[in-house]
Amino acid sequence: MEDILGLLKINVRRGFDLAVRDAISSDPYVVITIAEQKLKTHVVKRNCNPVWNEVLVFSIKDPHVPVHLTVYDKDTFTEDDRMGAAEVEIQPYIEALKMAKGLHNLPSSCTLKRIQPSRGNCLAEESNIVWENGRITQDMRIKLQDVECGEILLHLDWTETPGCKGLEGEAIAGPWNLKPPAAKKQH
Repeated sequence: MEDILGLLKINVRRGFDLAVRDAISSDPYVVITIAEQKLKTHVVKRNCNPVWNEVLVFSIKDPHVPVHLTVYDKDTFTEDDRMGAAEVEIQPYIEALKMAKGLHNLPSSCTLKRIQPSRGNCLAEESNIVWENGRITQDMRIKLQDVECGEILLHLDWTETPGCKGLEGEAIAGPWNLKPPAAKKQH
């Protein structure tokens, strides 16, 4: 446990407008992989707008490793059909966690960071990292790639447990880590 920074809880809340892979619907489930860890949600039968509301917990050793998310349609007699995938960067969330250390007097629902959708991420809309009741969380609506349609709503939450290294030992680049320039010598 000493090399683990903390636990990332990913609540796979729901899917929106997922692709049809059976006759008129799909039986979707989500697989999330972080480094060597791989967890999946339960299957929701015959629903292209499924609600999973399932929390998957990952131990994080390296905040630079992306989260790989893949949605599948469960089939009985053939291989499960792929319904899209996305890569999610957790580094902005980790940066906000480190930045907010010691800011316990913030009002609830205070936005710490806003992340805009771009070509470099799979966000379907702006994602806010928020201080809420003493916790830092992030909701993100992820647009699935390599598929005709579909989005997944995720909720991130962080926990440091006894025996974990914690975020103090991990250097993450950000404006709060910059040292002031050294003074120039005058001759």
